[in-house]
Amino acid sequence: MHLLKNKIALVTGSSRGIGAAIARTFAQEGAKVAVHGRDGAALYGVQADLTRLGGTAMEVIADLTKFDEIERIRRQIEQTFGPIDVLVANAGGAFTPPGPLEEMTEEGWHASIEGNLTATFLTIKSFLPGMKERRSGSIITISSAAGRRPHPNSPIAYAAAKAGVQILTQDLAAQVGPFGIRANCIAPETIMTERNQQRIPDVRIQPLIEMHPIKRLGTPDDVAQAELFLASDNSPWITGIVLDVAGGAVMV
Repeated sequence: MHLLKNKIALVTGSSRGIGAAIARTFAQEGAKVAVHGRDGAALYGVQADLTRLGGTAMEVIADLTKFDEIERIRRQIEQTFGPIDVLVANAGGAFTPPGPLEEMTEEGWHASIEGNLTATFLTIKSFLPGMKERRSGSIITISSAAGRRPHPNSPIAYAAAKAGVQILTQDLAAQVGPFGIRANCIAPETIMTERNQQRIPDVRIQPLIEMHPIKRLGTPDDVAQAELFLASDNSPWITGIVLDVAGGAVMV
């Protein structure tokens, strides 16, 4: 059963990790998928993987903090596949380490806000008019457990940006519901991406696991399956939610 048959999707930040898993799941469920990133070699690898699995995919490269570059890839996708049905604004990251607020640099603050909140805003801004015109579409943004609960060791700029993504998504959902468009947000907790497998020391793994009622850490596929539900027609009356994919570590 192909839940996204005949759908066209863009997954930003899909050259690796969670984004690549989302793109893979969408392609397996019948969508034509545009994979996005800034590393051409990594994108080529993801596209080749999706094609090998029988999916249809194309690569687009853009800096999502620049609206003209987003507009360029929007036109590129529309010329190749057609208008976007499902937009996953996944691109982002933690650009500053945890630490006291007064020690954070202005550059680090701006990088986190621009790379997460502004990039999400500009991406939606580009693709929303077409969805409104067609009176359909599903928009899914990515927050984080860091934006759901305060913690003294939280990377503050990243957490603030991700909290901003949440309210942006909910305000958007209230605006665009009358146009037949749904907007939802997913907030993952610790996900064992390739990067986290390299970054998190082995001695920290078990303590992290113990923070979760479901005694394991998340996988990119855990997030991808939640994305699939919100992208598909299995969730036709769900909009404006923040879905915690957190193994029970976040209960709001």
